[in-house]
Amino acid sequence: MAVPGQFGVNGVQAERHWPPLTLAEAKRVLAFFPNTAVPETVLWHGQRPFSATALIRLIDGTTLFLKRHDPRLRDQNALTEEHDFMAHLVRHDLPVTSPLKTQNGHSALTDHGWVYEVFPPLPGLDLYRDVQSWEPFLCSKQAHTAGSALARLHLAATDYTARARPDRLLLSSFNAITHPDLETGLRVWSASQPDLNTTLNPQSWQQILSVLEPFHAKLRPLLMDIVPCWGHGDWHPSNQFWTSDTPDAEICGIFDFGMSDRTCAAYDLAVAIERTAISWLSTDYRVSWDQLTALLRGYQNIRPLTPQECKLVVAFLPLVHVEFALSEVAYYSALLRDEASAHVAYADYLLGHAHWFAGHEGQHLLNWLRKTLNGTAVCP
Repeated sequence: MAVPGQFGVNGVQAERHWPPLTLAEAKRVLAFFPNTAVPETVLWHGQRPFSATALIRLIDGTTLFLKRHDPRLRDQNALTEEHDFMAHLVRHDLPVTSPLKTQNGHSALTDHGWVYEVFPPLPGLDLYRDVQSWEPFLCSKQAHTAGSALARLHLAATDYTARARPDRLLLSSFNAITHPDLETGLRVWSASQPDLNTTLNPQSWQQILSVLEPFHAKLRPLLMDIVPCWGHGDWHPSNQFWTSDTPDAEICGIFDFGMSDRTCAAYDLAVAIERTAISWLSTDYRVSWDQLTALLRGYQNIRPLTPQECKLVVAFLPLVHVEFALSEVAYYSALLRDEASAHVAYADYLLGHAHWFAGHEGQHLLNWLRKTLNGTAVCP
């Protein structure tokens, strides 16, 4: 079958950073998993970056979802961290599918220099399969549903006590921004990101601190109010399966926990807002006010935020992208040698988003969010 282009920093691109999965590869990998038939064909190749994914049909008519990682990005230990959190959510009846296990009882496989995980297909429809990540929902009702589902995830995660993950590439972490001194936090955290300290010169770091420090000053007094909790880390509609293609569809599948970590509910909700309510991929950043309102109402109907969490959501919002954006700089520069994409991650994503939040429209959003969470605002 024809292999589609990959979603890149500037839309769909012909070049794929990771080679597509092949039928021969699927046969070799699935031989390590008991009770699976021989693969017959590759039905579909995923377009999202950071890994190679495919839907494989077996000779008995069943299908499996196969995902391949570079171990520099996700090794077997990293996948086990994700799978353990997913297993906890399954025990709390969330619609999360557990990975298949190898003959040796492992949920991830290292073979031929790659790391693999295999999943049964999720039920329902992948409504956002052809939509670039971090685009808004198709409608406000689905945003409301997603807010409710995220709240249920946070409730289920309350008694999950695993420690925070080691600093890795492309996690939705907050280790740097929750340090009382932002410069120290960034310096310590950045040592875990391949070549980041050599990729960015002292002038770049000074530019980063200059634009972020005013936001961090508002977060600092709230750091003691953080209640640690694991979160999904990448809550946007293309990481959810839906029961139908209608506005009142329910979420029947939650997947892609690659960015999950032990942060807190307010931070994870701010991530969801940042990745669904603002059209970062358009030429002019626009806020989807109706969807943002619906997302918040859906969340609060299931898990009302405390007054402290309301303040934290607002304070986190201009900062939730910082560590992921810097990690993207390291990923594109050190792993892929793609300096053009690394520059976009630095200039457009890291600095561009921060400058927007510092400007009139971003400040309007933060003020609106502050009033809304206090119950005093109406949708613009």
